[in-house]
Amino acid sequence: MDNRDWELLEEADWLFRKLVRRFVKERDKITIEGISLPGMLILNSISQQGDQRLGELAEQLDFTSGAVTALCDKLEDGGFAVRVRSEEDRRTVVLRITGQGRELLKRNRDAGAYMISILFEGFTSEELAAQVGSFKRLSRNVERFSDTVMAYAAEKQAGSEKAKSQEPSSRTNRFISY
Repeated sequence: MDNRDWELLEEADWLFRKLVRRFVKERDKITIEGISLPGMLILNSISQQGDQRLGELAEQLDFTSGAVTALCDKLEDGGFAVRVRSEEDRRTVVLRITGQGRELLKRNRDAGAYMISILFEGFTSEELAAQVGSFKRLSRNVERFSDTVMAYAAEKQAGSEKAKSQEPSSRTNRFISY
């Protein structure tokens, strides 16, 4: 890669990480009737797909099991959901939406559309299509990110020639990076 490519890569990396951090900070400031947005995601999931095990929710929504447990505690405390032992397997506990939870979703059914319109305000259909393609590609790259980096670090530590050949030729260091 030439220096120009590294400038773009470093800036893209910096902006991507900044965007993720900023989005999480902003998202975490929002509550709807006392329920955080991740809690609303859980309510929507069990409303649309029926009772779900907490582990399934964590996997589906890409949250840690601890985060899902804490969110479910808050939903239960508010009367929006309840943990129930599965009829098929008494060892399994599922989360079920309550009537109060359904009413909360009904009152706020347009909240998701409103948030999406704010996030993507001003983009043309063509720009949105390009973003969708970029997000899909980034998502695939992120899926293998930690394994790939850890393998590279192990090769580097072992003095591998392959790791040496993967080193960037020139970095600008204009942005705070790893």
